[in-house]
Amino acid sequence: MEKTNTLPEKGALLELEIFDMTDDGRGIARYGGLVVFVSGCVVGDVVSARVTKVKKRFALAVCMEILKESPWRIPAGEPEMIEDIDGNIAEEADEEVLCPYIDVCGGCAYGRITYDKELELKERHVQEKLSRIGGAQIAGDGASDETQGVAFEPITAMTIPYRYRNKAQMQISTGGNIKRKGGIIENLGPAAVGFYEVRSHNVIDCLDCQIQSDAAVAAADALRQFMEEDHITAWDDKWEQGLMRHMVVRTAFGTGEVMVVLVINGKAIPNAPKLIEMLDDAIDAAGYSLESIWLNVNKDKTSQIFGKDFLPLAGKNVITEQFGHLTVEISPASFYQVNPVMAEALYNKALEYAGLTGEEYVLDLYCGVGSIGLWMADKAKYIIGIESVKPAVLDANRNAVLNGVINARYICGKAEEVLPVLADADPAHLETVLKDSGLPKESLTGIDEAVTEAVQKADVVILDPPRKGCHTALLDAVRKLGPERIVYVSCDPATLARDIAYLSDSAGQGDSYTLKKAAPFDMFPRAGHVETVVSLSRAKM
Repeated sequence: MEKTNTLPEKGALLELEIFDMTDDGRGIARYGGLVVFVSGCVVGDVVSARVTKVKKRFALAVCMEILKESPWRIPAGEPEMIEDIDGNIAEEADEEVLCPYIDVCGGCAYGRITYDKELELKERHVQEKLSRIGGAQIAGDGASDETQGVAFEPITAMTIPYRYRNKAQMQISTGGNIKRKGGIIENLGPAAVGFYEVRSHNVIDCLDCQIQSDAAVAAADALRQFMEEDHITAWDDKWEQGLMRHMVVRTAFGTGEVMVVLVINGKAIPNAPKLIEMLDDAIDAAGYSLESIWLNVNKDKTSQIFGKDFLPLAGKNVITEQFGHLTVEISPASFYQVNPVMAEALYNKALEYAGLTGEEYVLDLYCGVGSIGLWMADKAKYIIGIESVKPAVLDANRNAVLNGVINARYICGKAEEVLPVLADADPAHLETVLKDSGLPKESLTGIDEAVTEAVQKADVVILDPPRKGCHTALLDAVRKLGPERIVYVSCDPATLARDIAYLSDSAGQGDSYTLKKAAPFDMFPRAGHVETVVSLSRAKM
């Protein structure tokens, strides 16, 4: 490509070679010293692209023509059998490797490139962020010490990157609706159940999704048919009217149990028994068992899927999943890893990095339903988990009982609020400390002297925060506690690297930590996201 230092003008047509991809699927090229993000292409393509925006350090462009196809681009129509979560060939496998919705759906940013190339990109992205943002020196696969740098393990991949998601969050639309005389609301079009079009809120009616479970696909088809037959309205965001908003399907691959949550703008669904029967038949035909149906009421104009109120509609309140040596119960709002096969591999790596001997006090922060802590419980002296979502905390404590774990307790609260209080608390004056702390009542009811002492004796801290990473107040509290090791599990390499840099800063409060090991896991095949687990050790003074 021609080298130039001149900024291109908006509307200019450039010939570009794509050398990388962003996590949302855009190609990355260079025009002289300028980075150009190009939509509609993949790594390895040579394209003609039209510039849509120019800034000092980057430009945006749209691919107009592919001049030379990437060797890693998946050709349309290439036959490939899709296997299920256990690696068995599906009886009715889709023979097209490219999803028919790849041009419109924003769910599979890497769905156009070969899986081997996807893994290579993800592994390199993690390394680059740990180095550039986290200040880590990557040593590659092998032992780690102060001279060799961070031992970076190869990415762990799925055998077949399809049908792996145990949770589908689907939008429902009829293209809008209209209110007739007498207050009757009519749909403008047929029911669509699927996912948002890339960079828009238009709902794509996905008759199949190659990364979702067969149970989720079957449930969507049943709902689509029910809405058409019974003239059920869908939510119209513009006019804030219509009934059906979202469908969430949770599939327990280990037991075959399925939960369906229907998010509605109301208190009930007309002719609900018919819908229940249709869902039950469809999910049974897909080889699963519908065990739980919930309604969730959301009447607000919001991008949040769930409202506050969950109403049981039919079946059990939870579904049961068999996960490695654990049995876990999952409720409608609780967090649980979406890919159970990769989660088991990741938890084993986290256990390895924790280095437990049976004598350690472990803090499991942002613990969800408690799965990581429970996975380690038989190797630890005591587990204390903190989670802000109350249903998840109830699940975690119930899962501890279900698995006969007596050395784990889970409390409800924001970790960045609870941990600083407990790190400073004098157990002898705990009642006064908690009274003056400002913590919510539901957190106070779970904290006692034994919990406080266990927190202050922490030998290992597990961090598994949301995508935005950890609050600095939490990291400060962890450093003040001074555990021997920190095991950090992250779905965003950038915020992971940022937090590693903060923990390693010797100028901050408390102990500083050194990154020792890192291992990426492809928890989200075909999407641009990647999960990473790292090990940090307390720096020697």
